[in-house]
Amino acid sequence: MTKTAPEKMAETDVIELLVAQHGMIRNLFDEVEQAPADQRGEAFTRLVRMLAVHETAEEEIVHPYARGKIDGGEGVVEDRLAEENRAKEMLSAMDQAGPDAPDFMENLLMLRGAVEAHARAEERYEFNKLIAHTTEAERRSMAAGVKAAEAMAPTHPHPGTESATKNVLMGTPIAMMDRVRDVVRQAMGKNP
Repeated sequence: MTKTAPEKMAETDVIELLVAQHGMIRNLFDEVEQAPADQRGEAFTRLVRMLAVHETAEEEIVHPYARGKIDGGEGVVEDRLAEENRAKEMLSAMDQAGPDAPDFMENLLMLRGAVEAHARAEERYEFNKLIAHTTEAERRSMAAGVKAAEAMAPTHPHPGTESATKNVLMGTPIAMMDRVRDVVRQAMGKNP
């Protein structure tokens, strides 16, 4: 089957990859919200992993380009980093309290609102401007780093499968972000 232009771009353009991840994150929030109480922890872990991969890839790859390539890039990035920091704080507190905490669902809804508002701001203020101020080659290069990070995060659990990927993604959200950061830097040819 021949790939259409949008499908091909989705494979190689960093903006298309990140927008697709925004959709995956919304779906993962749905999973956590709809999961029975005894399965909520597993769904939440998948959400934490995806958020760790996504935000770290943006911080390491996209934001540095935005700072230098778009008008007012420094301010745009600082606003996104402030949003990301608030979400990370909420995520860490929720992870520490666990999915059985009495206020978990209430906190999950607040986190979802913050994450979705952040994604809309990224798409509007950062991604659209990056498309206009970067070349296809630059976006393909950035996509390689995002794909390396994304490959670390399984979207579904594989019980009984012991792997380096599984080991890399164990621990707190902050520890996961640190590990993803190292992989992204390696994929982008930077020292971790």
